[in-house]
Amino acid sequence: MSSIVCHPILDSQNGIATDAVIKKQRPPPLVLSRPKDLIQEACQRLVLSDQQLRRIMQSMEKSMEQGLATSTKKVAVKMLPTYVDSVPNGTESGDFLALDLGGTNFRVLHIKLQGKETKMTGKIFRVPESIMRGTGEALFDHIAGCMAKFMGENDLKDAQKLPLGFTFSFPCEQEGLTKGKLVTWTKGFKASGVEGVDVVTLLHEACHRRKDIDIDVVALLNDTVGTLMACAFQENSCQIGVIVGTGTNACYMERLDRIPKLAGYVDEHGVTPEEMIINTEWGAFGDDGALDFLRTEWDEVVDRESINPGQHLYEKMISGMYMGECARVVLEDLAKQGLLFGGNSDAISVPHCFPTKFVSEIDSDLLEDDDRTFQKTYQILEDIGVEMITANDCANVAYVCSLISTRAAHLTAAGIAMLLNRMNKKHVTVGVDGSVYRFHPTYPTLLDAKIGELIVGDIEYKLMLSEDGSGRGAALVAAVATRLKEEKLAASLSSSSSNQ
Repeated sequence: MSSIVCHPILDSQNGIATDAVIKKQRPPPLVLSRPKDLIQEACQRLVLSDQQLRRIMQSMEKSMEQGLATSTKKVAVKMLPTYVDSVPNGTESGDFLALDLGGTNFRVLHIKLQGKETKMTGKIFRVPESIMRGTGEALFDHIAGCMAKFMGENDLKDAQKLPLGFTFSFPCEQEGLTKGKLVTWTKGFKASGVEGVDVVTLLHEACHRRKDIDIDVVALLNDTVGTLMACAFQENSCQIGVIVGTGTNACYMERLDRIPKLAGYVDEHGVTPEEMIINTEWGAFGDDGALDFLRTEWDEVVDRESINPGQHLYEKMISGMYMGECARVVLEDLAKQGLLFGGNSDAISVPHCFPTKFVSEIDSDLLEDDDRTFQKTYQILEDIGVEMITANDCANVAYVCSLISTRAAHLTAAGIAMLLNRMNKKHVTVGVDGSVYRFHPTYPTLLDAKIGELIVGDIEYKLMLSEDGSGRGAALVAAVATRLKEEKLAASLSSSSSNQ
């Protein structure tokens, strides 16, 4: 039996594995030569070449152009206009409210802006399951009641009506900055009478029924736009927002002359902006077959057993909801082939027994365990019921996990690099948030390095971790909307007086 010990090579200055190093240190399976060769051969389909990634970039841009051209439901990548046409410029100031509804918890926030400083107070409220599945009126009455409680506790009820940014992280078809109809509920919500209805109107009506609070919703947005805006507040060059967490999505600043479906668009002040943030909804890339050339039989199993087969195929190869399950399906297959766990596949065959946090913890083993004892990996396998675990099994499980997470990072890198190449701006900051980006030990480094290999020309970029995009970002969108409204009103008055 041969035994190869692989030590992670770390950057000498910061102790973080570089992308090139991570690729070199991917642990060879520590098994007899024939099973070793079979495992490497079977898993080779999870390793994406730069040629494949560039093909993905071309296909994704084609899908996005189709989405920019038409609003038809037939396109895979929807490319939804957000009607946000500017980022913070540092002059925004004042008091703003933010409402963040994206799951079973929601937040109400009061944010005071002054230059680059923010002072934020907030409170988290719960949405009981009975209200999630009740009527839409009851849901928005509950939200309005919680807002009233927060405003009362913070002496905001008697203050002047504050501009509010509303983060509504459900599929929404926006018709303006302050108008958007829910397409379909997700995340366990089933409140009746909301789908197909403007959610801002529902919120206003609930506040009016109470008669004790008055709000001014100046912006409706999703969490991806909030991520971009929160980073742009710190770095004005931020033009792309990306979320890689339970799901994945991206938004970016697009030139209006490249959005055919908005031809002739003017805002409420009669102005045609030069640019607008587009919510790509890129998780659905590949739903039209564009990813079929590299999807494996393992990806097909994960998709088939999901709650939405045939949908969000790009997301299912990247995001935290699916990464662990994808690794589990590969490990199950290898076990059934007799290449892992002595051919015993019972424990690893239980669906969803191998969450994405296990992938992160096992990848940490590769970085932290110089002696290759794989203690975390062994403990995880033991906890899920795998018996007779060998050191070779642990090494091979780590090998598979590293391939799954590397593929996810490189697929995301292809999307971001495509946007950077398309925008072709000299320097762009990319705001990123989400649990995978925040907590996976190698994902950020792999992502950053691969973007650098895929961009063309002299584009400079940097990745920036977003701070509270759905909360702070919502208030910033409200602040920018308020500033632009004041600027356009002032310009209109100036123009009127000069024409008299």
